[in-house]
This record gives sequence, structure tokens and C-alpha cells, in this order.
Amino acid sequence: METTNEVKKWRTIAIAAILVAVIAISSVAVMAGRGGKTAAVSSEQNAAAVTETETGAAEAEAGAEVTETEAVEAEAVTEAAAPIDANEMLSLWNEDAEARKQLIAYMETITDEASPDFIPVENRIAVFDFDGTLFCETDPNYFDYTLLVYRVLEDPEYKEVASEFEKMVANKIVDQNTNGTKYEELPVEHGQAVASAFKGMTINEFYDYIQEFKKLPMPSYEGMTRGGGFYEPMLQVVRYLEANDFTVYVISGTDRFICRGLMLNSPLDLPANQIIGSDETVVSTQQNGADGLNYTFVQGDDLHLGGEFIIKNLKMNKVTVINKEIGIQPVLSFGNTTGDAAMANYTIGKNPYKSLAFMLCCDDLERENGKLSKAQDMYNLCEEFNWIPVSMKNDWKTIYAEGVTYIGKKAAEPAAEEAEEPAAEQVEEQVDEPAEEEEALDNAA
Repeated sequence: METTNEVKKWRTIAIAAILVAVIAISSVAVMAGRGGKTAAVSSEQNAAAVTETETGAAEAEAGAEVTETEAVEAEAVTEAAAPIDANEMLSLWNEDAEARKQLIAYMETITDEASPDFIPVENRIAVFDFDGTLFCETDPNYFDYTLLVYRVLEDPEYKEVASEFEKMVANKIVDQNTNGTKYEELPVEHGQAVASAFKGMTINEFYDYIQEFKKLPMPSYEGMTRGGGFYEPMLQVVRYLEANDFTVYVISGTDRFICRGLMLNSPLDLPANQIIGSDETVVSTQQNGADGLNYTFVQGDDLHLGGEFIIKNLKMNKVTVINKEIGIQPVLSFGNTTGDAAMANYTIGKNPYKSLAFMLCCDDLERENGKLSKAQDMYNLCEEFNWIPVSMKNDWKTIYAEGVTYIGKKAAEPAAEEAEEPAAEQVEEQVDEPAEEEEALDNAA
């Protein structure tokens, strides 16, 4: 650093000057012929002067070290206080995107202590849906739906022992994928099937299983795996919020542990306690069916998936879980379906702080699995409820990571298995209206 180098230079010059002066004084005294006594005195004076010089040099050096430390600290403070460049942090957004403009303007006012809209750091809470908000929503269905189908119908170590209920649910998902069949009960049934299909695994074993599933290719894309479907512009939003001292939570309809496993070793670096989803039971190794009130966890125990589904975290349940687990009303909300409507309205309704709700609209048919009718429905809802729409087509320069190419929709799962009861006999009458099909998917999110 220039400041430190200057201090060192002047310190060296000062020491040299003092030494030269001492030598000059000594020489003059000797040449003056003051005799032995005078010489002795002069010698003592010289010694004292040298000692004083050394002390001064040491003090100067110590002072220089303090100055250097202060300079380092000053530089660190300067770097920490450097203004956040929204243009750089949101570089994957088109500059004329209205959602981007509103987010930047919002951030400028709520972080300004002189502004009446200033929000204290502890109240800067942002909540995000996951599927369709931060991550590829359907290819051809949600990540946790495709995970269940793989477990029950394809996994060589499990498919032979899968229960008839699990097979029925997996076949409904396949039928929904291929024919668009509506199943109102599927969200809860899926949660129940996930809980039972992975029962007995430790939490870490479940995470390891998800890591392996994430390596499989994403069917409608080249250069992307099942775990690689993060929306790059939305990752920038998360980082932008964190740079402005926001705490970010994911509030998903996906199983809590599936969500955490999917985000483990991913570009979305959030701690587990900020990832909230649908719930299933967790038990101890030696609990053996005992109620939690009648069993004490002992050293050496481990945690396992208990096999029982508890709750699907959608709609009003998202509001409830935010209140229970965060305890603070969010000031920013990001979603993409009617399953996120309650969360959005909770964020901007009766909020003591300035608040916004954003909704993604899946209107891009060239770069991802978009659907115009669903996007238009969301645009209409945004206008009605004062949410801010985000156009995936018009607002983003890119959607996925570099090297990913959309190659078109195709079935991601195998044909429905011919179980003892054919899948066709287990399904409801197919609904032709697209809006109802979309609502079924929204309910499953």
C-alpha cells in the first residue's frame, strides 16, 4: 500500500539524518582538542546520543508499525463500505426490466438511514418459493416428483420392494407427465409416498441419495443435470439481497429434506435452517415406535426418516410456517404460482415496513419449459393483487448456467408400470381444460 511505503521511507531518512548528526558532533569535539576529559565527556555524550537515537529509531519503527496497522484497517473499512454496484450484481437482468428497476429503487431507499422507509437489518427478511422461482419447475414435473418416480419405478435396489401405494402414486405422476391428468389428492399422496419410500434412511443417507440423483441428465436440456436447474438471474437476486444485509429463506412445497439435499453443494449457498419445506417425521435409531415424550435421545443415536407425512407446505401453510419458524414478517417475497399467493399477500399486507412481492411468469418458450397460458394468468393476478411480475423471456439475458441448451419438452419418466392394478384404472377422468391442469400442478408445487 502506498501509505505504508511512504511511512517506511520517511522513517529510514529520519534515522539516517540523526546518525549523521551524531557523527558530526563527535568529530567536531575531537578536532577541537578539548583534552582527555573533554573527549571522555564527548564520548559519553556520543553514547547517550546514540542510545537516544536507537530509542528514537525503535519508537519511530513502532510508530510506523501502528501506522501500517491503521492503514490496513482503514483500507478494510473502505472496502467494506464500498457502495454495492447493483448493475454488476444484477448483470444477467436486462436494464429496462421493470422488476429490476423496482428492486433497485426499493433497496436504495430501505438501506438509507435518512429515509423514512429505512428498514433495520434485523427486519430485512426475504422469502423465496423454490420450484419455478429459483429452480427449473417442471421437466416434466417437480424435482421431488421425479425423485419419487425414480425411487419407486427405476431404482434397482428399491423398486422390487416398493409398496402398491407408492407404485400407484408414482404411476399417477407418470400419467400426469404424459397425459396432463388432474389429481387433486396427488400433493398429499406424494408426500405420504416420499415419507414411506425413504423410511429408515438417516438424514445424511437421504442427502447422499439425492446427490446421486442430481447427477442424472435433465431430459429437456443439453448440458444440465437434474441438480443444475438453478435460475442464474435469481441467484443474483439472492446475492444482491445478502449484500444488502438481508436474511434469505426458502419456503417450499417440496419436502424439507429433499430441498436441503438439492441445495447441498449447489450455487445457492444457504444454511439448512433457512430452508423450509413440507414435513415428515424424524425418529431416533433406538426409539422403536415410542412417542417422543417417552423416549430420551442417547449418545450414539442417529436420526432417521420416520416414514410418516406431516404437512404439505403450500398456500396458507406457508404463512403459518413463516410465522412459526422465522417469527418476523418478511418485507420481500418471490414466488411463481397461486401456491405462493398467501405468502405474497402476507408480505405486503399490513406490513409496518415498505414491502414488495414479485411473481415469476413462465413466458419463455425458447430457453425453457414455458407455458404462455399459465404466464398470462399470473400477469393478470399480479395486476389484481399489486404483485410485481417478472418476465423470464423479457427481463432476463439468460436463464440457466453457461453451456445449457433447451432442446424441447419430452417425457422424463418411463411409461406407467403395469402393476397388479393398471394405472389407467387408478386415475381420475382426464380434464381437458388447460387452466385446470395448471391448477393441479400449482397445487402440487
